[in-house]
Parts: sequence; structure tokens; C-alpha cells
Amino acid sequence: MATVHRHEPSIYYYTFGPHEPALRLNSGDRVIVPTADAGSWDRNGDQLPPEQRHTLPDTELRYSNPQVGPYYVEEAEVGDILCVRILRVDLNRDWAFSRFNPGFGNLGVEDYPAGPTGLNAPLPQKYFHWELDHANGTATLDLPASTLGSITIPCHPFLGCIGVAPRFGEHINTLSSGNHGGNMDCVETQPGTTVYLPVFVKGAYLQFADVHAAQGDGELCGVALETTAEVEVEVEVCKGGDPIDWPRFEDDEWLMVAGNARPLMDAYRIAHVELIRWLASDYGFDQWEAFQVVSQVGRTRVGNVVDPNYTVVAKFPKRYLP
Repeated sequence: MATVHRHEPSIYYYTFGPHEPALRLNSGDRVIVPTADAGSWDRNGDQLPPEQRHTLPDTELRYSNPQVGPYYVEEAEVGDILCVRILRVDLNRDWAFSRFNPGFGNLGVEDYPAGPTGLNAPLPQKYFHWELDHANGTATLDLPASTLGSITIPCHPFLGCIGVAPRFGEHINTLSSGNHGGNMDCVETQPGTTVYLPVFVKGAYLQFADVHAAQGDGELCGVALETTAEVEVEVEVCKGGDPIDWPRFEDDEWLMVAGNARPLMDAYRIAHVELIRWLASDYGFDQWEAFQVVSQVGRTRVGNVVDPNYTVVAKFPKRYLP
């Protein structure tokens, strides 16, 4: 019988990998859990204490994007697909932050992978405080140096990070992404979406967090409207079909695939190759005819162009499925 688990994290992780499970789930179970934000502040606006932060004795970790979990799913075996239905992302704090970080973001000198990539000075450090109005579903920012004076935008809460343990025994930091998922910054990973993740390690080790109240395509400055939420997801293990190589998403209107790579063109190719293969394997399309149809009706979103791997989401309208 499916169980609803309420989880209050005692530790948050800064890498995706097979860490000590926070909970052991069965296929069909749900988890309800509060998240911390990308800067390691909790829903009360307090910094996570040291004892709640994942550490390693011989490695310096970057304390960005603390993840809840991992959740070990008993039935998940290597080659299976972990289906994660995002049921709720309920914002539970009345503010969000964004900022410019020197050495981070796409319009300044990047500090990747081990040092700056240019000779000019990095962007200045600058912090932006956004007020959230939950009743109206909006976010407001004061603009004291601009003619407008302030701006109010709609919120569209989603999970910036969701993923499983990577393949080949890797541990991947929560600023990056790959075929395990991770920090994809896809606005599509929102309530109403099912996320399909390839299982590379027995138990899958699902992790997620990095809630964004809103974000533009590409997460241009490297920081969205970072905040906290109570999140509810349902997990299911899908067996017997063809394994998948990259994260897939589905909602009422779209089939979607995320490609995570550098350069951006490689992410674009990965997403579209996997989407075309999905249409051919599961929906009766000839591969070359699927390529033609995607070329005419497909859509593309850019998750981010700032992380160690960029993210592109290829989308196919479900109204054209047989």
C-alpha cells in the first residue's frame, strides 16, 4: 500500500550521489518535504547550521543548492526509469533573492572550471530582494535607479534541481547537471509535470530542491528568484521498457527532453536526438519522419547558460501524437 511520508531533513547534500538515504520508499509512495534555498537559508530566513550541511573530510564543497533526500526507492534497479510526479511546490516564505556573483553568469568573466576565463574585471557583487505575494502569486522588486520605481511579475514556482545518483560511481555537485538530471533550471519541472529519470544505481537515490519562484529562460545572471517551498512528489518505478539516456518530462501538453552539456549546441543536439528516439520507440513514429515533424512543430526552451553544463529542453506538442 502506498505511503505518504512527511520528511523534515536533518542534513542537506551538496552533491548528487548514493549518500546515506534519508528515507526508503516503495514505488507509489509520496514524500512531503520543506526545502532550503540555493544560498542555504531555510524557510525562516536562517542559515543552515553546520551540522545540517553535508561535508567531506578531504574535499571543499561549494554550499550552493542544498538538496533534500536522497530517497532510496526499493524497487529501482539499474536500467529502470524513475517516474517522479511533481504534485506541489508551495512557496512558504514571503521573500526571494537574486544576485550577481563575481565569476558566475553568462555576461561577465566566468570562473570555470578552475579559474577566470578572461582578463577583465568580473561583475560586481549585487543583491536583489524580491517580496512575494502568495495570495496574488506575484513577486515585486524595488528599482530605485530606474524610471519604473518597482516591478511586479507573476510567480511560476518550480524545482531548479531534481536528479538521481549519477552513473559510474560519480558524485556531481549540485551546481551542475548531466544525464542524471541535477541543476537543470528547467521551468518545466513544476507542479503537473512528471519527470522520468534513468536509474544508474540500485535504489535511484532521488534528490531535489533549489526552488525558484520565477526565472527567465537561460537564468542569465546565474541566479533566479531563490526561495523555499513545501514540495510533494510521488515516485513510481517503470520497468520493462527501453532504458532512457537523458531526463524526460511530460505534462498535459508536451513531451520534453533535457540535454545537459557544453557547448550549448551539444545540449541542443542531445535533447532533440533523445526526443526523436522517444517518438520512435514509444509512439510509432518512423525515426526520419519524427525528425521532420519535430523540425516543424517542436519548441525549444533554454534552462540555463550559466552552469558547468548548459541545459536545453526540446518539446513536442502532444496533440500531434497518434
